[in-house]
Amino acid sequence: MASLVLPRPHWPGLLLGLAGVALVLALLPQPAKLPVFAVALALGVAFVLLDYGFAGGYRALLEQGDGRALGASFIAPAVAALVVLPVGLLAEGFGRFVAPIGLPLLGGAMVFGVGMQLANGCGSGTLVAAGQGSRRMWVALPFFCLGGVLGSLMVPAAMRLPDLGVVDFGALLGPWGGLAATLAVLLAGALLVLRGAWPSAAALRAGAIIGVLAGLMFLASGLPWGITTGLTLWGAKVAMMMGADMPAAAFWAEGWTRAALEGPVLALDSSLADVGLLLGALLAAAAQGRLRHRQPLGLRGAAGAALGGVLMGVGARLAFGCNVGAFLGGGASGSLHGVLWVAATLPGCWLGIRLRPVFGLPTSPGPAAPPPHPPRSPPSALPAP
Repeated sequence: MASLVLPRPHWPGLLLGLAGVALVLALLPQPAKLPVFAVALALGVAFVLLDYGFAGGYRALLEQGDGRALGASFIAPAVAALVVLPVGLLAEGFGRFVAPIGLPLLGGAMVFGVGMQLANGCGSGTLVAAGQGSRRMWVALPFFCLGGVLGSLMVPAAMRLPDLGVVDFGALLGPWGGLAATLAVLLAGALLVLRGAWPSAAALRAGAIIGVLAGLMFLASGLPWGITTGLTLWGAKVAMMMGADMPAAAFWAEGWTRAALEGPVLALDSSLADVGLLLGALLAAAAQGRLRHRQPLGLRGAAGAALGGVLMGVGARLAFGCNVGAFLGGGASGSLHGVLWVAATLPGCWLGIRLRPVFGLPTSPGPAAPPPHPPRSPPSALPAP
C-alpha cells in the first residue's frame, strides 16, 4: 500500500505570512474591514491551490486555438453576478462597476494585454505569484504601481474622448431581467471563445469557486472585487513620500480618490484586499513547500517584468480595471464593458506574445495551461471602490 506523502512546509515563509497577517490585523483601521481581509486571504489561498491564472489562457487561445482555459473563466463573473447584480440594485449601501464603452476602454485593455504577456501575469496574478516568492513578480509589482500612477494622470483627458456611453443591463431591464441578460451575454462570450470545445470539470469548478469568493468580497465591501485601484494608491503614496504633489492632479483632487490618498493605506478596500491576496498566496504556498523564490531571473526577464508592469498599470487605469475589476467585476455588475474588455485585450495579448522572446519568455503556455483568473479600478467619475 502506497504511503501518503504530506507536503513539507517552508517554515520561514509560513512564519513570515503569519507575521504579515498579525501586522495587518494590528493596523486595521476599523473592525468592519476584517471580513474584506478574511475573504482576500481566502482568495489568495484559492488561487494557489487551484493554480488559477489568466495569462496562459490567452496564450493558449491565440497560439494554439485552444479556448478552454479562457472560456472557463467566464463562469467566475456569472457566479458572482448572482449576488452582485440583484443586491447592487435592490440593497442600499452596495454599488456596481459600470463603465462607458469608448476609446479609453479599448485602448487601455490593449495596452494591458501587452503588459500581461510581458510580465507573465495579470493584476491578481502579479500579487499571487509575488506571494509565492516569484522574483519576476517582485520586479513587476512596483512598476505596476508606477504605471497605475501614470495612468491616473491620463484619466481626465481620456474621459473627454468620445464614447458610446454605458450599457447597463440592470438599469435597462431591472435586477432579474438584467441578471438574465448578463448571464446570456457571458454564456455567448464563453461559447465564442470555446468554439465547440468544452473545458474540464476542474477548470469550471475553479472558476466557480473564484466567483463565489468574489461574491463574498462584494458582500463584505459593498463593491465588486478589484485589484488595480489599490496598486495605484500604493504608487501614489510612494510618489507623495518622494515629494510629488499628487493632490494637485485632477484624478486625485477630490472625492474618494482624495480621501484614499489622505487616509491610511489599509482603509481602501482594494488596497486591503491586495495585501490579503498576497499574504493568502504566501501562506498557501509556504504550507505546501511550493515557494518560487529560488527561480532565477535574468536581466532580460527583469526588463520584461518592469515594462509589463508599467503597461498593465497604465492600461488598467484607462480601461477601468484588469481581469478582476473590469472583466469579473464589470461582468458581474451587468455592464457590457466587462465582456468587451476581454475582446479588446486580445490584440494586445497577440502583440505581447510576439514580444515575449525578446525578454527570454516562452511563447507557448505548454500542454496543460492553467485555467484563467481574473480586476477594480474606476476613475473618479465612476463609483468609488
